[in-house]
Order: sequence, then C-alpha cells, then structure tokens
Amino acid sequence: MAAALPLFAFGVIADIQYADAEDGYDFSGYRRRYYRQSLHLLRDAVEAWAAERPPLTFVVQLGDCIDGLNAQSGEADNALEQVLAALRRLPVPVHHTWGNHELYNFSRAHLVHTGLNSRPAGAMAGPPAGDCQAYHFSPAARFRVVVLDAYDLSILGREPDSPRYQESLQLLREKNPNDNLNSPAGHLPIHPDASDRVSLAWNYEDALSVIHSHQCVVCFLAGHLHDGGYCLDCHGVHHLTLEGVIETPPESNAFGTIYVYKDKMILKGRGRISDRVMHF
Repeated sequence: MAAALPLFAFGVIADIQYADAEDGYDFSGYRRRYYRQSLHLLRDAVEAWAAERPPLTFVVQLGDCIDGLNAQSGEADNALEQVLAALRRLPVPVHHTWGNHELYNFSRAHLVHTGLNSRPAGAMAGPPAGDCQAYHFSPAARFRVVVLDAYDLSILGREPDSPRYQESLQLLREKNPNDNLNSPAGHLPIHPDASDRVSLAWNYEDALSVIHSHQCVVCFLAGHLHDGGYCLDCHGVHHLTLEGVIETPPESNAFGTIYVYKDKMILKGRGRISDRVMHF
C-alpha cells in the first residue's frame, strides 16, 4: 500500500547573511562565517527544492538574508539582488521575514519596495496597517501560516523623529534589560529551550502567552540562533529554530523541507539540519 502523500510541503532556510566578502568571524571572534559561500549554498537549496516532486507549495526565508557588512561596503542593494535572483528561480512563492541584518542595511520604508516585501496585496495584517509586514495565508484546508513582523516595534530601520521610533524607544527603556538598547542580545526565538540567552527574544514570555492562549498553534519557526534549537513545550507547541547558512562550511548545507500531514510535520533536513518528526 502506497504511503500517504502530505497535504502540502514547504522549504525552510535561515540566516544566509550573504556578503561579497572574505570569510570572517562573529562578534565574539570565534565562530567562522562563510560570507561568499552562503550564496552558493542558497543556490544549492533552490536547486533541490525546485526538483521536489510533488512540487513544494512555498518556501519560508526566516530572515537575515544579507549581512550587515554590506552596509559598510555600500553593497547592500547588490547583495540583496543576488539573493533574490537565486530565490526567483523557484516556481513557488517565497515568504520573507525581516531580521536585524535587513534593518542594518535598509530602512523599513525602503524594504517595503524590495522583493523582501512578500506580503500579498490585500493581505490581513495587525496594526498598524500602514507598514506592518505581518500577514497570514492558508496553504491547505485547516492550516494557516502566520508570518510575523518581529521588528515592527523597534528602533531599527526607523527614522528617529517618527512616532513609531519614539514609541519603540520608550518601550525599550522600560522593558529591555540590556544596557545597549540595540544590543544583539535579544532576537526572535521565543522559547528558552529552543534558543540561548543571546538569541532569545527579550519579551518571549509575552509572546508565549499569546501563542498558548490559542490551542490551534502547532509550531513556531525561527532563525537567528546559528546552531539551531528545538523543543516541545508544555502546551504541545513545537519550537524549531533553524541552523544558519552563514556558519555552514562549503562541504555542507543548512536548509530543509517540511512535509505536513493531518497529524504531524516531518522535517527532512540537509547538511547541518537533522530530520525530525513533530506530531500534533
């Protein structure tokens, strides 16, 4: 008897952080980063996804697709075009989240007019409707994907004289425990067991309370922790943090395909990303 086909499948990748630069190291000076090689690994991922049968329904790019180095070299536009050109070879939609490195390179007002704005025309979003990039879509019956705008309330990418900047600055002064309000210690994973102190969102408890108030949530996907992470929380929500492409050596890779069934999700990883079965 033939195995049941998935209801749909989608590709996942995180932290490409491409720059036309020699290999370097992270802010600690110990973790090697392969800036040029990351684009080649992305192209390999695109080639693998394009060959999938049945075809994928979509791909999720989980943020930090180009590195902050591009802002220093003046190559941000070119670097972004290289990444988007690779992704345009896919015959399916690509949904982008915005990370801190996008906002090191561009203002939010600029990003809205680039290929990283994957919010469909007329898509539902939370307030403020003007430039919030959060939206949702349904790839199959009884399933809904919510793309979050984790930097909607942030001083990154906003003009200092804008009301949203001032609102963000006030909130950071009240709530952010870091001395440097723009410290990288505070990213997007929202569960301590699927992250570390540097990459964990500083308001993760609030985010978890929202998710746990809805019994329909099955999985939270994030990037930013380049070693990856995973846990199943006490409410039955899977927290999957993907390994980053940027710290993946040339002979490996870091992307995956998630196959969704009515009662489980199966991650088939490539390179540094391990296979995983996540039951609902």
